[in-house]
Amino acid sequence: MSEQETTTPQNTTQPLRQESCLCREMVNQFREAFGVSPTVKEHFTNSRIEFLKGIRAVIDNRIEHLSHAGQRGTKIAVE
Repeated sequence: MSEQETTTPQNTTQPLRQESCLCREMVNQFREAFGVSPTVKEHFTNSRIEFLKGIRAVIDNRIEHLSHAGQRGTKIAVE
């Protein structure tokens, strides 16, 4: 890739957009429907963090499983 393809134009007027998160979308819909206090908002923020940590744990577990799957066989000493 050339340098032109990897950099963003500096004179752009469009704001940067963050990727949406399923947890955030659910909280936003809940907030719109019922309204939430700052305490409730804090609980939802914490649950979002814990949900993402859970996803990370699942991925880490799968990586660990796949890493050990390729180590079959025995070592042989060569003289």
